[in-house]
Amino acid sequence: MPSDIPLYPKELSWLSFNERVLQEVEDKSVPIIERVHFLGIFSNNLDEFFRVRVADVRRLTAFAIGEEQKQHFSNLLGKINSRVLQLQKRYSKAYSEVLSELGKHNIHIVRETHLNEPQRAFVEEYFHREVLPELEPFFIDDRNSMPLLNEKNIYFAITLELEGNLRRYAAMEIPTDTLSRFVEIPARRGKREKVYIVLDNIIRACLMDVFRHVLPILSAQAYMFKISRDSELELSEEVTQNIVDRVERSLKQRKYADPVRLAYDAEMPKALLGLVKKKLKMGRYDSYTPGGRYHNSKDLMGFASDSRSHRYKRMSPLPTLPVNESIFAQLKLSDQLFYYPYHDFRAITNFLASAAIDPQVREIRISLYRVAKNSRVVAALINAVRNNKKVIAVVELRASFDEMANIHWSHELSEAGVQVVYGIPGLKVHAKLISVVRREEGKNRFYSHLGTGNFNENTARVYCDFSLLTNNQAVGRDIYNVFEFMRAPDRRPVYRNIIVSPFNLRKSLEAAIEREIEAAKEGREAGLFFKCNNLVDSQVIAQLYRASAAGVKIKLLIRGMCSLICETPGLSDNIQAISLVDKYLEHARVYIFHNGGEELLWISSADLMKRNLDQRVEVTFPVSNPEHHKTIREVMELQWNDNQKARVLDAEQSNTRLANAEGKNCRSQDAIYTYLKQLGESE
Repeated sequence: MPSDIPLYPKELSWLSFNERVLQEVEDKSVPIIERVHFLGIFSNNLDEFFRVRVADVRRLTAFAIGEEQKQHFSNLLGKINSRVLQLQKRYSKAYSEVLSELGKHNIHIVRETHLNEPQRAFVEEYFHREVLPELEPFFIDDRNSMPLLNEKNIYFAITLELEGNLRRYAAMEIPTDTLSRFVEIPARRGKREKVYIVLDNIIRACLMDVFRHVLPILSAQAYMFKISRDSELELSEEVTQNIVDRVERSLKQRKYADPVRLAYDAEMPKALLGLVKKKLKMGRYDSYTPGGRYHNSKDLMGFASDSRSHRYKRMSPLPTLPVNESIFAQLKLSDQLFYYPYHDFRAITNFLASAAIDPQVREIRISLYRVAKNSRVVAALINAVRNNKKVIAVVELRASFDEMANIHWSHELSEAGVQVVYGIPGLKVHAKLISVVRREEGKNRFYSHLGTGNFNENTARVYCDFSLLTNNQAVGRDIYNVFEFMRAPDRRPVYRNIIVSPFNLRKSLEAAIEREIEAAKEGREAGLFFKCNNLVDSQVIAQLYRASAAGVKIKLLIRGMCSLICETPGLSDNIQAISLVDKYLEHARVYIFHNGGEELLWISSADLMKRNLDQRVEVTFPVSNPEHHKTIREVMELQWNDNQKARVLDAEQSNTRLANAEGKNCRSQDAIYTYLKQLGESE
């Protein structure tokens, strides 16, 4: 939508972020297997981009009111598609370069045409034993409708040349749900090498055998394609239908949602491509992405994942609390701050496991947004019930693309005796909270967790997030009251020590920025230093523009979307922004205000987006402990001084790397590990 203030379109900014991922693929200093994984990350990101953001713009275009509005969204769709095609060309080139580089390390991903006789014999035997029983081809023509296609899967569109100068078309799902996408095959004789063939090429090698028994085939050619569907969850507000039923019904409807994107092999014949488009009922506002012979490259995220060769050297997580001492006794002495994945996430799972068996613990409350597949967090909660603790879990069923997993966990927890709360109508619960109530000396005491990331052991290995365990009773009471609100939304507790969205986060943020503006106008020092995943809220951006105009020095660390236009004279002269993409994913949210020299530092679960400020339950926490404040501040400074993996977010978001200042190298993710390790050794 047109705005009164200059904004960089968030969708194009998101593509700029994914370009930073692609730059890691193109960077030859990155270990080769990591480059392969970044290929997969880029592809997976793009899939979700079309399912969510492009689908949203497509809906806005279709239902726009007035020609000006329709033209605006139509132009945006055009810019998105043009940018995607540019990135796709770079991706295809990078893909070929990475395959070539793999070969230099004696790792080969081969085509079906490059097999020697022993390899071909292996492939044919594997095909008939493992693959052929999984294949279910279907014919496509003008008479028959296209069966429902699963957007998570990839398909072959097939041209069959028959006797009598006849031609037929077919399609077939490639069974990556049941079979590995990458199959290791025998190496060439006398060679010390790893050789893989993708499942797609195994099928190509034996494609005639799929149809030979039903048609007189002379030749067959297969061309890959995949679709992305609109992932919007349409939740009805029927009073008689509970939230679980509504989400489950909506997930079923998602399978039938309109396709918004067709990605396909650019070599596909025009007649076959036209037939596929027609059968999928693709329209004028849909996106078409021609590419190479491979799609669903997200599978590359798991390529050779068990190998430690040609990867970043793994840093051992730093120890946290001693496991042979009572965690509650340790928290009585001092609050504990952790930063994953540098610290060991077992600090949290051990905290919950201890609470589950501690005879003095009466109650555990937790908010769950995304959890690991084999979750020790969930196991601890279930064990707590076995030990007669009262356990309340707020499970957010609407966590994007984790809806089915969260429905599963909600059933598991309910069946074990956990009281499951399914969030709040109209509000997603995104806060990262734990409240443990322990009976001590005849009184209830609170032991609490506040953080920026999910309680997920798997993502904690790669997502950078702050996590605080505290014995502060005033904070503990506030957190307990957040859970009370989530259980009974008609209640409106007063929060004295934390900031809670959607009630007072926007108001508190605006007031804190306004103090900096007033200080700058009075000639006093003023500054803001923000780190978050996304900055797209127009009200916040407008206030930051005003702060810049007043002379407030503003530094921004933005991983993903940034709609604020940086480095523009007369608009954002005093605003600098950078973005970091490296081996770990930057996920923490930190907001620092100069505050007249009495620096104020918040950690938060909330990004600077309208949904986080106004439409979700988020918790922001002022860090009062001087040591913790210093630690977070130092982490922020190390990231700001990164000149290896930082990109400048200029007005065009061109992703130029920061210049190497005075010959001093600073790769922040390595420097942070060293800093935190030394800090731990000095305590």
